[in-house]
Amino acid sequence: MTIHADDPLFLRLAFTRGVSARVAHKLLSELGDINTLFAASTSTIAGIAGDAVARALTTAPDGTAASLIDAALAWLNEAEDQHLLTWAHPAFPALLLESGDAPVILFAKGRLDLLERPALAMVGSRNCSQGGTDTAEAFAEAFSASGVTVVSGLAQGIDAAAHAGALRAAAKQSATAGSTIAVVGTGIDRVYPAKNKVLAHSIAEQGLILSEYPLGTPPLAENFPRRNRIISGLARGVLVVEASMASGSLITARLAGEQGREVFAIPGSIHSTFHKGCHHLIKQGAKLVETAQDVIEELQLGAASSAAAGQSAATVNEATGMSPLLEYIEHTPIDVDALVARSSLPIDQVVTELTLLELAGNVESLPGGLWQRRAKRERA
Repeated sequence: MTIHADDPLFLRLAFTRGVSARVAHKLLSELGDINTLFAASTSTIAGIAGDAVARALTTAPDGTAASLIDAALAWLNEAEDQHLLTWAHPAFPALLLESGDAPVILFAKGRLDLLERPALAMVGSRNCSQGGTDTAEAFAEAFSASGVTVVSGLAQGIDAAAHAGALRAAAKQSATAGSTIAVVGTGIDRVYPAKNKVLAHSIAEQGLILSEYPLGTPPLAENFPRRNRIISGLARGVLVVEASMASGSLITARLAGEQGREVFAIPGSIHSTFHKGCHHLIKQGAKLVETAQDVIEELQLGAASSAAAGQSAATVNEATGMSPLLEYIEHTPIDVDALVARSSLPIDQVVTELTLLELAGNVESLPGGLWQRRAKRERA
């Protein structure tokens, strides 16, 4: 990819120790642009950001920073789909920049056009149920098919399922689908967890991978919560699919609220620890979601609404007052794909109705992604 004249300066700013994104924002707001910043005197910078920052920015980069800058510039020259997004780059996401804590740079690999589309973040627990995985895939596929880009973090569990569902829609209708963006907590040249290597390759080809961290950065625990502000900052809203009270996705939900984004959560069984985080968010004011259409309508995603209209809320049989899906569920275990085939309902509607039927005590989930009708208790 073409290296812009001010890329080395932005890299230097990003890799200078002690200069946070907020300090960088303040400096550039006061001084106007990156060239003026690095031409400014020590006293000028000190008057804005303090003596320590002034000394750091007016001293030549140390060996570590210089190596990181050289590696980044070399990486940019390796492939046409590898980019460095700076605050001066036209493709830098405006919605993220408005958050006030946007990273100085973003390494990007893949389709920059996805940054221009409406986006929704989908997050949840790494250790999730099969039902949670099915729900994430189904909702993400519906969003992507509607032209909405799904943003997540490439972690195992809900993140991976969301990316996979969005990619499935992109493979079917590449011209109009929203596809997916993965914001990683490592260097963009690293994949974590390693089991997601094939998924990461698919995202780089059909979607977009972003990282604020220098090339070669390993999976450090402190970096993953930090990158969550980018996941929420890129999107119009955040949907928490399945989360325990200890899930990092609650951090993303909190950041989304601080950034003025809408927060959505999918409910589940009151007996399941997998859903307690979602129930907590709903109590705190997050919007309860039953279908992908709920989110699309709430965020007014335009054309996306009509595309997903056929996949809207759970229908009810007027004669019985029950979901028609129950007709296809017997006491013999059945999986979601078989239910989709039997009922001819969209997969996200099937998953949604299964959740509602479970909450009503009509069905129960079994290991391996199977479902069966719950036996009625005999009266004593």
